[in-house]
Amino acid sequence: MAPRVLVSDELSETAVQIFRDRGVEVDFQPKLGKDKEKLAEIIGNYDGLAIRSATKATEKLIAAATNLKVIGRAGIGVDNVDIPAASKRGIIVMNTPFGNSITTAEHAIALMFAVARQLPQADASTQAGKWEKSKFMGVEITGKTLGVIGAGNIGGIVCKKAIGLGMHVIAYDPFLSTERAQEMGVEKVELDELLPRADFITLHVPMTDKTRGILGKDNIAKTKPGVRIINCARGGLVDEAALADAIKSGHVAGAGFDVFEVEPATESPLFGLPNVVCTPHLGASTTEAQENVALQVAEQMSDYLIKGAVSNAINMPSITAEEAPILKPFIRLADVLGSFAGQMTENPIKEIEILYDGVTSGMNTKALTSALLAGLIRPQVADVNMVSAPIMIKEKGVIVSEVKRDKTGVYDGYIKLTVTTEKQTRSVAGTVFSDGKPRFIQIKGINMDADVGPNMIYISNTDVPGMIGFMGTTLGNAKVNIANFQLGRDQEGGDAIALLYVDGPVEQAVLDQLTANPAVKQAKPLVFNVD
Repeated sequence: MAPRVLVSDELSETAVQIFRDRGVEVDFQPKLGKDKEKLAEIIGNYDGLAIRSATKATEKLIAAATNLKVIGRAGIGVDNVDIPAASKRGIIVMNTPFGNSITTAEHAIALMFAVARQLPQADASTQAGKWEKSKFMGVEITGKTLGVIGAGNIGGIVCKKAIGLGMHVIAYDPFLSTERAQEMGVEKVELDELLPRADFITLHVPMTDKTRGILGKDNIAKTKPGVRIINCARGGLVDEAALADAIKSGHVAGAGFDVFEVEPATESPLFGLPNVVCTPHLGASTTEAQENVALQVAEQMSDYLIKGAVSNAINMPSITAEEAPILKPFIRLADVLGSFAGQMTENPIKEIEILYDGVTSGMNTKALTSALLAGLIRPQVADVNMVSAPIMIKEKGVIVSEVKRDKTGVYDGYIKLTVTTEKQTRSVAGTVFSDGKPRFIQIKGINMDADVGPNMIYISNTDVPGMIGFMGTTLGNAKVNIANFQLGRDQEGGDAIALLYVDGPVEQAVLDQLTANPAVKQAKPLVFNVD
């Protein structure tokens, strides 16, 4: 059955056609996003929801989305999606962070020109029949120093365009390396150095606890007298009231703002001030950008629903379309290892260590870890998945660590999971052979080679004569058929384990008969989804 996607905001017909061409059934209702009640009434029928900004994916809506697997936002901002609620329900949230990068960067440059030459004010004066040529004395861009706060995707484009305009660019970005700065042709500086040097300052950082108010009263006071400030990133990065005071005092010569602390912005301390240019969040408002993000979100959602590829997800490790088929059997292996440990663990987990050996160490281990954690939790929480599992583990305060190393044994690569509780430490390792199926290669430090079956019995015992006969007789008397079995031990007379493949679930009374033998330490049923 083809996956179903609801488009509840305005997307182009080309984007809608992409869904259809990729094998996705699409329901195009571009006005539905404004009708909260109707949307909540039908959202449970869909696997995907494609939106812009009109649709609000609230906690209430997400609770009603019983089949939803992915929300795709055509644009970079996901303020209209309750990401924590979506993550807990295992719903992937995607955006399109690069579709409007050029458009937003160009808008920042346009505002810089507008503020430098007072273009809106001069236009209004001229069209009013005045000829105030001497009133609108501007400044040149060429030769000036541009301070870029945030030199990522959009900020990097601004840097390139500014250099092309003959500006000297200095950039503050904690994640910008010296080598990358040299490649870009910019000077990497700290914020306290940027503020007093820049003739123009433009912001291109996301809104976080660390960046909120990054240009507050104190930092604005540190800026160079006559500076002009541009913000096309996020409202709240600049203290609008403090900036207004600095403009009134003459310390700041002008500002260009496309984003505001409260939007829609019907009022702001910046409104009405001389040489302040304000636009209504137009950063992504070009025909090209709107089409690009619509096409991208359709491609991304289709790739996930059809191929399992994850790109530009807010709450899930990315899995490219190319690596998805390679990664799929190892994701299955990770899930099986987690499921084994989850079914065997009865006490609260304190620590989880995941060892990636050989070829697995070079794979997308974030995705593998997410799958393993989902398998680990599933015995207690049936509807957990790769999105929600890491959230749940973190909420429980469990320490998760990954170890990667080159090939050390006979296998090209394997994954080993070690789970530590207050009472014990348990480990299980597995690999994938050429048939693409997961296999156990070690349990409790005992080497073995075992397939994964839908119904299994795990028996831990002391290595003594007669155990195989005892197991067979006990299960035979209970009318439980053994299809296959795998045995292993650490040494003669030491610890031994058995994996028995049976045709169906085993009653507790039968397991009690097995554990009645003094040599048997544990007999546990194991159930796996082997689809």
